[in-house]
Amino acid sequence: MRRQAKDVGLAIIGAGRVGLFRGEVASRHPAVKWIGIAETNHNRALDVAGKIEADFVTADYRELLARPEVTAVIIATDEHLHVGPIMAAIERGVPMLIEKPLATNLAQSADVLARLEAAGLDAVVGYTQRFRRKWLSGKEKVRVGALGDVTLVTSRAFMNRLVAIDNYKRTDNPASISPLVISGTHALDVVMWYMEAKTPVEVYARSVDKVLGKDYGGIDATAGLITFEDGSVYHLSISWALPVTWPGAVYSLEVGINGTHGVLTIDDTHRDMVLAVSAPQEEGYAPDSRRLVDFLGSYPPGDMALGELRGPMREETDSWLNRVSLGVPTPAATAREAHRNLMLTKALDLSAKLKRPIPLPLSEEHAALLA
Repeated sequence: MRRQAKDVGLAIIGAGRVGLFRGEVASRHPAVKWIGIAETNHNRALDVAGKIEADFVTADYRELLARPEVTAVIIATDEHLHVGPIMAAIERGVPMLIEKPLATNLAQSADVLARLEAAGLDAVVGYTQRFRRKWLSGKEKVRVGALGDVTLVTSRAFMNRLVAIDNYKRTDNPASISPLVISGTHALDVVMWYMEAKTPVEVYARSVDKVLGKDYGGIDATAGLITFEDGSVYHLSISWALPVTWPGAVYSLEVGINGTHGVLTIDDTHRDMVLAVSAPQEEGYAPDSRRLVDFLGSYPPGDMALGELRGPMREETDSWLNRVSLGVPTPAATAREAHRNLMLTKALDLSAKLKRPIPLPLSEEHAALLA
């Protein structure tokens, strides 16, 4: 029987780059009949509202959520500003698409998760890389047992330092920012999604800070190991301190998955399309004029082509709107998975700081150190 789509009245809280991307996709979705924006930057709000033909604009997300038209919410504020809008949307009782993380503080994240589950709301978190075709294909091979029992996974992520510098400039607490928590969480989410039947029991990590530590009090890179209850292991490493001229717009990622019956390697470095120019780009993601070489496709949301965003963030947004309007299942990360990801990245950072393994679940002592 053909499903009957429900009309969607969409509230977008936060009209930055991601809010605009998702708003443009939503404005073309047939189920979306009304769009409202909440953005504290008045000029930005008006600019985005004009581009997506929004029906309502305000600086106050509570005023937006009070509108009777609202039936679903996208929360796209800065990472450290998610909790307030999430709690208000819980009070409103509507489904949500939340940019990762639920919160930057582990205790707050646990509180948000508990509130969401108690309310019985459908909330998914924006781990956009799940919607790249290669990661979906890999998930299917692991799911159907093509590799047998997965025993070892490795991931390596390289990033130039622009994302790190941007994050450190926007915080007065560098200790709350790390390559794992902000960026490495995407690779970790994919791997944990592949290993969803396994329970992590210990993490161990080391970090270095010779570049970003000097100027920002931050971390350059982290390497770690997650051990699972059945003895399988996940080795991960991330550096977000590569030179600004490193060609990856953001991510350059490689993953290897070993099983008892097979192996799967995934190259997501984007070196298959290399753009070299003699003058800075004027279109697309071009955060620094020194970058004259780029791996096309390495910007996580996707790329602008023929006037529209093409890639995983478009796929994810359309998929979520179908989930809301048609009730169809999607591969999106759940709030519980997002909280687990934050816990693991925080625990790895704590292990690097204390220079010793951290057993899981977290003890009260270790949880207090992460509060």
